[in-house]
Amino acid sequence: MPGVHSNLKELMRAKDPTLSIRQLAKDIDYHFDSVRKMYKDEMVQYPRDLIWRLCKYFDATPGEFIVVMHEDANEHGQ
Repeated sequence: MPGVHSNLKELMRAKDPTLSIRQLAKDIDYHFDSVRKMYKDEMVQYPRDLIWRLCKYFDATPGEFIVVMHEDANEHGQ
């Protein structure tokens, strides 16, 4: 589906396949429900402080968490 999407699920799996949403929320000291919404790609707006904490935790950039899918692409970021 075209649009802006969260790539958090893939990054979590790549870092540690056993990492839970609840553990991540605890590790970054952030609201579980917000982390869950981002993981499930249900978030309407991405809070800057959440993105900042995720970037620090995963040693990543915002573009690794938020990707754009075009109408003609089958994968994130294409």
